[in-house]
Amino acid sequence: MFEGQLVAIYVGKRKREDLQEVDQVEAVPGRGLLGDRYFRRDGAGSPQQEVTLIEAEAIEALARDADVVLRPAQARRNLLTRGVPLNHLVGREFSLDGVVLRGLRLCEPCSHLEAMTFPGIIRHLCHRGGLRAQIVQGGILRAGAAVRPHGPQPTAGRKAE
Repeated sequence: MFEGQLVAIYVGKRKREDLQEVDQVEAVPGRGLLGDRYFRRDGAGSPQQEVTLIEAEAIEALARDADVVLRPAQARRNLLTRGVPLNHLVGREFSLDGVVLRGLRLCEPCSHLEAMTFPGIIRHLCHRGGLRAQIVQGGILRAGAAVRPHGPQPTAGRKAE
C-alpha cells in the first residue's frame, strides 16, 4: 500500500513543443487531458496516449547517478509524482483525489526523448521512464492531489488480476 502525491502537471499544445506546467487540468475518459497534444477529439488513437506519469525520484536519481539534470517538463510526461511506485501500477487502478487511472504499460524512454534532451537518456531512464495510463473516471486533476491505490488490491499469496 502507498500514498503519494501529484507534484506537478504538464501539457503541450503541439508535438515537439515544450510542455507547460499547469495547476490543474481536466482528465476526460477515452480522450486524455484537455489541452494536451494527445487529447483525442474524435476518440481515435490509443488509450496509452491519454496520460503519462514519471516519478520525481527517477529524475532525482538521474541527476545523482548520471550527473544529468533533467527538468521535469523535459521528461515529456504529463504527471510528476512523488512516493508512487509507478512500475508496480501496470494493470492496476489508482486514484488522484477522485480521478481514477489504470496503469497500462511502462513508458520507456525512446529515441525521440533522447533527441530532445541528452545523449544516453534512454540508458539512464531504462525501466524508470514512467507509466502510460488510461483515464477510467474523469475529473479535474490538481497539483498536490493525493495518489493512492483504487479498489481491491492483491494480498500476499494472491496474484493481481
